Amino acid sequence: MIILALDAALGRCSACVVSDGVVLARRQEDGGRGQAARLAPMVAEILASAGIAATALTAVAVTVGPGSFTGLRAAIALAQGIAAGAGCPLIGVTIAEALIAALPATAASRDVWVAIDSRRDRVFLLRGAEHAAYALDALPAATGKIAVAGDAAIAVACRLAARATGSIMLTDARLPDIAMVAEVAANRLAGQLPALAVEPLYIDAAEAKLPAGGLRPAPVSEGR
Repeated sequence: MIILALDAALGRCSACVVSDGVVLARRQEDGGRGQAARLAPMVAEILASAGIAATALTAVAVTVGPGSFTGLRAAIALAQGIAAGAGCPLIGVTIAEALIAALPATAASRDVWVAIDSRRDRVFLLRGAEHAAYALDALPAATGKIAVAGDAAIAVACRLAARATGSIMLTDARLPDIAMVAEVAANRLAGQLPALAVEPLYIDAAEAKLPAGGLRPAPVSEGR
């Protein structure tokens, strides 16, 4: 099973080729969001490095969010194109799934809260099937044993610990490990995880909206 995995959802742009659980090649660049333009060159680099033709892929995996509006759409569009050209399945993986897959057993055995910085003075909180946005001062009550992951994990863990409720563990999982994206995809492809639609997972509505009545055609000049 050869899987190409792509991610540009948060502060890292990354890609890897994995064959039966072994990473053949990988590339990543950390930094601000909006690096999705680097994904296509990365894919070409790692396929060449691994000596794998796109037509040999068993599946293409891509993170679906939550995360950057531009990063998600660019990565998904690229993954769709590669999968269509290779004639192989396209597998979606959430940020929470990828982060949880990387956790040690001591953390994964707890209730895992994945906290993503929304860049709007709030965090996206993923707890099991719940995906919601919260202000840091209005986080839900934490009871029992909680492990916190994600790029906003430090802020959320500090707020929860200040309340002195529950047992809070701050994990080292901040951004998705691209190899874990491939691992989750392999499990989904094998039927060990439920199917997931390959479309952006947005928690907030998109800021750009169509005008009432939809798009209107531009006026056509009559010419001379």
